[in-house]
Amino acid sequence: MPETVLSNLEAAARERIRTAAGAEELERVRVEVLGRKGSLSEISKGLGKLPPEERAGAGRQLNAVKQALEAALQARQTEFEETAGKARLAAEWIDLTLPAPGPARGHLHPISRLQAEIEDVFTSLGFTVLDGPEVETEYHNFDALNIPRDHPARDMQDTFWLTGGSVLRTHTSPVQVRGMERFGPPLRIIAPGRVFRNEELDASHEHTFYQLEGMMVDRDVSVAHLVYFMKTLLTAVFKREVTVRLRPGFFPFVEPGFELDIHCLICGGQGCRVCKQSGWVEQIGCGLVHPNVLRMSGIDPEEWNGFAFGLGLTRLVMMRYAIDDVRYLQGGDLRFLNQF
Repeated sequence: MPETVLSNLEAAARERIRTAAGAEELERVRVEVLGRKGSLSEISKGLGKLPPEERAGAGRQLNAVKQALEAALQARQTEFEETAGKARLAAEWIDLTLPAPGPARGHLHPISRLQAEIEDVFTSLGFTVLDGPEVETEYHNFDALNIPRDHPARDMQDTFWLTGGSVLRTHTSPVQVRGMERFGPPLRIIAPGRVFRNEELDASHEHTFYQLEGMMVDRDVSVAHLVYFMKTLLTAVFKREVTVRLRPGFFPFVEPGFELDIHCLICGGQGCRVCKQSGWVEQIGCGLVHPNVLRMSGIDPEEWNGFAFGLGLTRLVMMRYAIDDVRYLQGGDLRFLNQF
């Protein structure tokens, strides 16, 4: 009886060992057959009930089956280890004769990309790209732009004042003043750059953001010239026609002044948190250069006139790429930036 049972158990165990799919399954076979409560242990407990003349032969066969199964288990375990080792070598193999891989390549930030596109548009129209300091004098940031001493923009709520009376520039308009002082008329310039305001942060406001100013000073410049350049700009930026509205606006450095709004491209004019539920987003402040601004830069307003405009590069990027929160752009989250 034990001989037949042992033979059948050995055959079944060998088959399970041969077909085991992995080390975990192989371990289950070992426990079920060779473990303390396994099949062989149960048979061993029953040997004492056999007649003396059968007991010795059954014991020898039990040990032989145990040794054979242990050897089969070890051989199969070795196969798994060799297979795993080969797979690891294949995955981790490195050809040391090849050049080392370089660092992952980055790409331009969406603000930088749009800025470069706008610069290309305006340089093709005869404009020069200028830059200026981010830490400005009060004169260039306010006085030379006809912003009076009691103007609210000078308050701490809007301006970061520095020790010594300098400011972090609140707009890129000071570059216009520096351009007029340096080159004089006739003049066509744009000035992209970073600006700073003491704003309360929300989905459409940041304390650090990007603007682009533009100016043309020549003889007989009119509002028609201004409208032409603004339409050319918006067509180039959005690659399509956009719905705009021009409404009167007050800026100390232009007269008359206008505000150009575009239909919100995030919600299609239905109202969202970016457009503050109005359906419109302010994009460009513009107008004809105030005679006082020309005069303070050494240009005779009786002989020369011009237009100026300022737009938020950051807001243009939001409209172009349907970004609903300005804080994403400078949040440093690579998951967001890698989309561009």
